[in-house]
Amino acid sequence: MSFLEWADKLPAGWEAKPLRSTVDYVVSNVDKVPVEDEVPVRLCNYTDVYNNEFITLALDFMQATASEKEIAKFGLRVNDVAITKDSESWDDIGVPALVRETASDLVCGYHLALLRPHQQKMEGAFLFRCLQAKPVRVQLELAANGVTRFGIPKSEIGAMTLPVPSLQQQRSIADYLDRETARLDALVAAKERVLRLLAEKRRALITRAVTRGLDPRAPLRDSGIPWLGEIPAHWTSTRLRFLGRFKGGAGFPHEDQGLRDEALPFFKVKDLSQSDQGFVLIDTDNSISFSTAARLRAFVFPAGTIVFAKVGAALLLSRFRVLGSTACIDNNMMGFMVHEAVVDRDFALTIMRLVNFSEVVNPGAVPSLNEEQIGDQPVALPPLREQREILARLSTATTELDAVRLCTEHTIALLKERRAALIAAAVTGQIDVGEFAA
Repeated sequence: MSFLEWADKLPAGWEAKPLRSTVDYVVSNVDKVPVEDEVPVRLCNYTDVYNNEFITLALDFMQATASEKEIAKFGLRVNDVAITKDSESWDDIGVPALVRETASDLVCGYHLALLRPHQQKMEGAFLFRCLQAKPVRVQLELAANGVTRFGIPKSEIGAMTLPVPSLQQQRSIADYLDRETARLDALVAAKERVLRLLAEKRRALITRAVTRGLDPRAPLRDSGIPWLGEIPAHWTSTRLRFLGRFKGGAGFPHEDQGLRDEALPFFKVKDLSQSDQGFVLIDTDNSISFSTAARLRAFVFPAGTIVFAKVGAALLLSRFRVLGSTACIDNNMMGFMVHEAVVDRDFALTIMRLVNFSEVVNPGAVPSLNEEQIGDQPVALPPLREQREILARLSTATTELDAVRLCTEHTIALLKERRAALIAAAVTGQIDVGEFAA
């Protein structure tokens, strides 16, 4: 449905009204910085709203302070709706949460707008569902302004058009959507449990294959590595540094970024989230020439190098990727060039994914990892031929699991699409919820 097309198709008795005619709204300026002479409060922050459909006292709110005037103006009441007023993306703004429980010290925080429905005109639960409906909320998205960060002007919040049926219809729609979204959410949760079980089974399958091999009758010996335990007697206990060469990336000045047609792709940490099905990095927004690489003293990594994050939260995600061509990487990443006479690259990639980075990173506010730490990780290494046999067997087994995973992920996507479409249809009168009364 196109922008505001729904407003011309409302059922008889419904009206399209500006939000300001049915809702009082304010933009909060209560920040997280405590002030000595202010009153202690619990602060409902941006993430509390963005990550939760409903505000209840079960949430772990931040401790802050506010003036008596701020508490009176921004204190949350049951049936209020809070929306995210700012975002890094224009199409991810105006996200709502309905206040179902509150307390005298619970205050709406900065980067949020507080919407309080007029009791004789608008139900908070219906307003909440309206703001969840993409055809309605898109008005806020289009009104957002900014370049690197977007915000909704206060006037645009009041100007947005809402569908307004009778209060009784609003309550019926809100009750219906509570029931139906709960049912769909339960189905999604069940499918997500299946995904977790599939991931656990996949990891267990891989772990057993690369630590015990394929022959259950093979004689075993103690590896000398506590977490690894026994391994096939003919395997070698070694460390990652003996399987190849680790090397960090180079600094990448902003003025050299943004070129796409130079000889060498230059990958940054954000690129690790994208790859083909073989975990191969094939595209990036940045490239440099060989002369620029020389000037930056950037090492040119060969195709087939395993790359991963070495600084920041990204390293804990264990995203190991493979360079699809000769390339450079930034100084928040590390490359691992395997000795192919010793280890198959894909086998090395497989065993590296089993490393628990959280146990080996440098402690501190920003996690980090150096070449010595990752290179010192113990591994069990079968002969090269057996490595390839293991990879072939794993390919067959994991292909079956991955097919189930993809099917389950597709089902989850369809359920979420169904949920969004149902909310939009109900709040714009496209379906008569009276037919589905409890």
